[in-house]
Amino acid sequence: MEIANPGYVDGMDLLLRPSVSRPVRVLAFATGALVIATAVGTPASAAAVTTSSVLAAAKAAIAKQSSVHLVLTMKPSSSSSTEKAIGDLGEKSGAEYVSLGKANLTLKVNPTDGYVSGNSSGLTTLFGLTSAQAKKLGKDWAAVKTGTSEYSGFKSGLTISSIMGMLPAAKGTKLSTEVVKGAKLYVLKWTAAATSSTPALSDTMTVSAVGVTLPVEETMAASGGGKETIIFSNWGEHVVVNAPPVGSTIAYSKITG
Repeated sequence: MEIANPGYVDGMDLLLRPSVSRPVRVLAFATGALVIATAVGTPASAAAVTTSSVLAAAKAAIAKQSSVHLVLTMKPSSSSSTEKAIGDLGEKSGAEYVSLGKANLTLKVNPTDGYVSGNSSGLTTLFGLTSAQAKKLGKDWAAVKTGTSEYSGFKSGLTISSIMGMLPAAKGTKLSTEVVKGAKLYVLKWTAAATSSTPALSDTMTVSAVGVTLPVEETMAASGGGKETIIFSNWGEHVVVNAPPVGSTIAYSKITG
């Protein structure tokens, strides 16, 4: 049984929403040891900085990290409500809180289980359960066990493994630099063509140009309106995800079966 997942709302990629069939592109990010600037060959001091060298340094830096804190905001159109998500993602554990108006949803994963809980509108509009399924779950947590495809979806979306997917390919990506509040940043810009289910997208990611080459912020704009922003911070902080209280969980299969 797959975990329901709308995938896109008004064409905007919801990075932090776990999916069993297609893990979130990031919705995970993570890091750890911040003493690797020299080891990864940070291009800040290189003779010739290129898009490829910046991306290679970023990939190497992310691979050495253990966790990250992120804040996402998404507004599908100028007249729509703003969806917000806050996540703390580690190597084997992670958690995210998502809200849209009165709808809210909390997602967790640890080395043995994945969990989801929320109010009725959060479970239906943000996670994709039916009203009947949301009512069956109530205020409890739906739980999935390690070794299942459902758990794999949670782990892929809520841990560091999904961060690499946020970086673009070197081909088609333009590189520039800018200084923001005294900090030098690399600016990566690229586009994605429209598909049958998504509009054309324009992405901009800033990456630290001093010290460890890690993402700072990403903004994605959709043709025809809609914008999503992710801010990365606190790379390397220890992430601990506690299981819900005993007796407050229900197997996901019992909710959807």
